[in-house]
Amino acid sequence: MPRSIRPDAVLVQAVIAGALSFAHLHDLAEAAGQTGWKAWAYPVSVDLLLVAAWRRLRTARRDRSAWTWFVIALAASLGANVATAGLLDLDHVPAWLRILVAGWPALAFLGGTLLVHSPTTLVEPARPVNDEPAAPEVETHRADTTSEPDPAPTVPELDPAPAPTPSQSAPAAPPVPAALLDHARKIAYAHQASTGTPMPANALSARLGLPAPMADAIAAQLQLT
Repeated sequence: MPRSIRPDAVLVQAVIAGALSFAHLHDLAEAAGQTGWKAWAYPVSVDLLLVAAWRRLRTARRDRSAWTWFVIALAASLGANVATAGLLDLDHVPAWLRILVAGWPALAFLGGTLLVHSPTTLVEPARPVNDEPAAPEVETHRADTTSEPDPAPTVPELDPAPAPTPSQSAPAAPPVPAALLDHARKIAYAHQASTGTPMPANALSARLGLPAPMADAIAAQLQLT
């Protein structure tokens, strides 16, 4: 589907302003002695230098060189517009203006070359500041392979509990699974190895989280008080 062409007021204004500035630069160059195709080349040179400097400023805002050439090209364009507004007699152009017009090609060539071949300085994004303190470095020492390893700590062995004698008056204790009994025995051994005292029955019951009858049966088999 073809797109409809709509007039843009900003684009029309830009075309009119560019055409007027182009004509003023041509008239000034022609009045300064640059006739023929040379008078038409001057406005092209000024506008190209202005565009090149602006494109450089879009990527490097703090580039002083780009700002310098942008101001020079803008001053040349504005100067031509003001000079051709009746403030300057184009039939008798002063010598200094002829010198400026004649030296403009070399100046524009230098500016365009510097804008194209100068490296662009990119600003690195700021790194986030880590407020957390750095972890202290821990020095690691290489173990001596010739030295013998430290002997493992010995865990005191508990006497095996004697077989309980059933009593006719006392209720029968609930059976204790072998895996649960081994787990409780390991907990009791670890407690006795770290504290040097046997583990109380109530502490073992709270550690295992078992009902009272089951905990009492385990404590009885491990001879805990």
